[in-house]
Amino acid sequence: MDTKRPTTSAAEEILGGYFPVLDHGFVALVDYMGSDGDVERAARVSYGHGTRKVSRTRGLVRYLRRHRHTTPSEMVELKFHCAMPMFVARQWIRHRTASVNELSARYSLMPLLFYTPEEEHFQLQSSTNNQGRSGETAAEVHREAVERWERLREDAGETYGWLLEEDVAREIARIDLPVSTYTQWYWKIDLHNLLHFLSLRVDPRAQWEIQQFARVIAGMVKRVAPLSYEAWLDYDLESRPLTRVERSVLSRLLTADVGGIRVKDGAAVVADELKELGLSNREVTELVEKLQAPEKPDFELNLSTMETAEDMAATMYEAVPGNFE
Repeated sequence: MDTKRPTTSAAEEILGGYFPVLDHGFVALVDYMGSDGDVERAARVSYGHGTRKVSRTRGLVRYLRRHRHTTPSEMVELKFHCAMPMFVARQWIRHRTASVNELSARYSLMPLLFYTPEEEHFQLQSSTNNQGRSGETAAEVHREAVERWERLREDAGETYGWLLEEDVAREIARIDLPVSTYTQWYWKIDLHNLLHFLSLRVDPRAQWEIQQFARVIAGMVKRVAPLSYEAWLDYDLESRPLTRVERSVLSRLLTADVGGIRVKDGAAVVADELKELGLSNREVTELVEKLQAPEKPDFELNLSTMETAEDMAATMYEAVPGNFE
């Protein structure tokens, strides 16, 4: 069926396909409105659909992103169907600039699917980050944790199923399901706010589990709006803003003009000078990190893992207690 809507062939290839995440989760791009050309047209407020050269569109998209002109990218929207553990959903929902409709356990029956971390992601509490983890833990601790989780989940699932069989209201039956239980939602968001979400959630400092969802979504953005995706990598994700003091430090080391950037002869800024300029130990560490050559991440989707909506729905249905209608 022909359409007059702007489309991209790469996005059409994955539209409606379900990409597994973690042990029972998924992300699917179910619809999108617009692409890079719509960002350009919104910025210029002009017509001419399909008449612009890609190089001209790329130049404007990059200029807008570089100078934080974000409104034009709000004209592109993406809609996803996602399933994630409840504790991931609670982090995710903090990004409030989206439209969300979550599975209602007051109305629908919950598939009894629970997230279990693999041993490599089962770590100790970080000693430097109160909301993070780091360092390996003993294999036997992971085994014991999995056994305890399985007992807890089995009991919670059996109680949930028993309450349903006794015709107890679903809104009551659900109340003791653990936050490892998978929930689902439809999530619609404009491109500007989606890129902000991704900047925070593909970051290595984000919880590992939500990073996995964000990486898949980034791969979908790459297909819907590849020029905006490229600009996001260059000017947001792999960009690091310099503070006033950090600029002062660099000015002691470099001479810059339109002819180029040169290192001043014998220039150096030692630790004591950094402190005199007002940088704390943590800020010094952050500056060192900013000056490292960045890697360019690639969030390419693995199409071999893509499943159909029907297959994913069947998997979810099989996990409903008693396969209640």
